[in-house]
Amino acid sequence: MTRLDLYFALGRPFSPFYGILMRIRSALYENNILKRHTLPIPVISIGNLTVGGTGKTPVVLALARKLKEEGYHPAVISRGYGGKAKLKSNTVSTGKEILLSVEDGGDEPVMLAKNLPGIPVITGKSRIHPCLQAIGLHKADVLLLDDGFQHLAIKRHIDIVLFNATTLAGNSRVLPGGVLREPVNALHRCHAFMLTGVNSANRDRAEKFSELFQSRFPGKPLFLSETGDYEVWSVDEQKEMTDLSLLWQTAAFCAIANPIRFHDSIKMIDIDLVRFSPFADHRKYSQSSLDKICDEASLAGAKSLLTTEKDFVKIEHLKWTLPLYILKINQNTGKDFNDYILKALIKEE
Repeated sequence: MTRLDLYFALGRPFSPFYGILMRIRSALYENNILKRHTLPIPVISIGNLTVGGTGKTPVVLALARKLKEEGYHPAVISRGYGGKAKLKSNTVSTGKEILLSVEDGGDEPVMLAKNLPGIPVITGKSRIHPCLQAIGLHKADVLLLDDGFQHLAIKRHIDIVLFNATTLAGNSRVLPGGVLREPVNALHRCHAFMLTGVNSANRDRAEKFSELFQSRFPGKPLFLSETGDYEVWSVDEQKEMTDLSLLWQTAAFCAIANPIRFHDSIKMIDIDLVRFSPFADHRKYSQSSLDKICDEASLAGAKSLLTTEKDFVKIEHLKWTLPLYILKINQNTGKDFNDYILKALIKEE
């Protein structure tokens, strides 16, 4: 039994109480006992029901790019988890300039800002404040709430719930006895589902899960999002690697919610992996901790290091002793999903 399994086993008796609290909270918002804000522009929430990584940030990234390509002026709104900036509204990026460091803005918002030129990224614990700033100051005409499904204080026009195609709904129990943030019944308030990270290994299971959900939630479309192209970038040479055979004897490390996805992605592109070091999500790196990673990699026979974009934004100011590479995984959300979003937006205009 793993430590997580033990935690869930001990927490199982408390799951019904947590589930009841979440149902009460949802009902309070639904009946306007707790205030819900209605904004003058469309709000799209990309969220999940489970704890852990479901690929929300890559989907937000892909959707923000698509909206900009279609002539919209989107802004990304995030809670800014892990960032030290504590104003009601914290501008990570104006779309023209990145204003906050990783320490202040948080790793995911800064990563989004670096990948979304021309698109503001704003954080705030109570997301109504960054939403209003995006509309008033940055003239956004559509808002993307990153990890917004449980943030009920803002009414949304499109609510998308993501599941990872490998882990799905876990043990289907509510915290602290399982991975669900809310009871499954909460999914009735969303508009559509997406299974992310679909590949040849999990496709059959993902399709069966899709059939189950569509029978339980008829009328709500479910989209399959496949892992798209992989790009490996050399940090030292500032270019994309076209010959991955150069990454021989590589040690990989990451601090993300779903390290298994990163590990499996490395294996899928046949990189010679000699060591894999997963850390807790949002871990902060110091020079001494990176030195230790480099030393342990060298002892394992590694000739290079490989990490994620999210991790790189936290270490780019540090020094490393082995050649460093970044694995970029592009999320292919698919034409059907993009068409669904664009049609829904047209109805709101």
